[in-house]
Amino acid sequence: MDRNILTPPERREDRVAEEQVSQPRPRSRRLWVWIVLVLLVALVAYIVFRRPSNTQNAGARSAAGGSRGAMVVPVVAAKAQKGDIGVYYSGLGSVTPIYTVTVKTRVDGQLMNVFYKEGQTVNKGALLAEIDPRPFQVQLTQAEGQLLKDEAALQNARVDLQRYETLLPKNAIPEQQVATQKALIAQDQGAIKTDQGNVDNAKLNLVYCRVTAPISGRIGLRLVDPGNIVHASDANGLMIITQVQPISVIFTISEDQVPAVASAMHAGRKLQVEAYDREMKNKLAQGVLATLDNQIDQTTGTLRLRAIFNNKDGTLFPNQFVNARMLVQEKKGVTLLPTAAIQRNSQMSYVYLVKPDQTVTVRPVNAGTTEGANTEVVSGLAPGDVVVTSGVDKLQEGSKVTVHFPGEGGQKAGQ
Repeated sequence: MDRNILTPPERREDRVAEEQVSQPRPRSRRLWVWIVLVLLVALVAYIVFRRPSNTQNAGARSAAGGSRGAMVVPVVAAKAQKGDIGVYYSGLGSVTPIYTVTVKTRVDGQLMNVFYKEGQTVNKGALLAEIDPRPFQVQLTQAEGQLLKDEAALQNARVDLQRYETLLPKNAIPEQQVATQKALIAQDQGAIKTDQGNVDNAKLNLVYCRVTAPISGRIGLRLVDPGNIVHASDANGLMIITQVQPISVIFTISEDQVPAVASAMHAGRKLQVEAYDREMKNKLAQGVLATLDNQIDQTTGTLRLRAIFNNKDGTLFPNQFVNARMLVQEKKGVTLLPTAAIQRNSQMSYVYLVKPDQTVTVRPVNAGTTEGANTEVVSGLAPGDVVVTSGVDKLQEGSKVTVHFPGEGGQKAGQ
């Protein structure tokens, strides 16, 4: 039997609609498959065609690297020269006055006057202060009066002795009386000496009332103001004077350097010493070595030395920290080279020597004394050789260079 006849009309319409909706699904799946295949083909084509490009870029990079390796490197160079260089020993030091005096009073009394200004430079013997002299003037008067009294007694005793010596031969007086009179004269002479000592002591106290400078130097801050009672037993003085012209610098050197310095001093040489500031930039003064200490400090392995400076301009100040440089030896006619030209590694010291064909070669050298910007070359170079001082980080054995000398244009190494 035919199903269309038996199926109701509504069901036939629904079935037709379902068949129409379900028909596009296989077509959409096939479309997505084709899209994926196209993308895969495009990716493979990109990879295939990209490889030659990368190869070409690598070749270009290698070619560029080769061209850089063959570049001419501009450098700054200098010529080794023949000259003189000094051997210096350096050490830390401090400015120390040769004399420092705390001025105290020698008598007790009131401080009446002060005749100086703080920080003033005074000469030896200059009047600085005055203690009240009146009590000591009274003592002087008393001592002089007692001296006159005892001198009169002595004169009377001598007259009596002459009289007794005249009567003794006549047996008018006993001999014991003459001996007693001689002893009395001796006592009066002793009393006069004591009185004279008291007079001199009173006069000396009057001198001590005028406080004078024991040395020439600079006065510090005032320690006692006028009007105060001062005593000879006071712990603090009236003022402190330090000698600043000349002045000394005490510095240290290593014990390994002592033999060379001692040998030079025993030979009678005057070793020059220069004083520099804390940063070792400014030279403050120049003097000479005066003496060495008598023992080495075992804790530091150093020896103390004293150098004397005139210090006429007052540049050096007591207790100032300085760096001392002592010229021990001066080498003459040696090969000198800028210190910047010498390179070092774990095996050796070397320089980049510029050859006449404007290429560089590594030349081992033996460096000696270094002073400032120059270094002595003991072996490995001769005066006139050209070495690189700046730009060595771009060099290797056989590099081609363009040489520039400081203050000049580009030059060939052979010029």
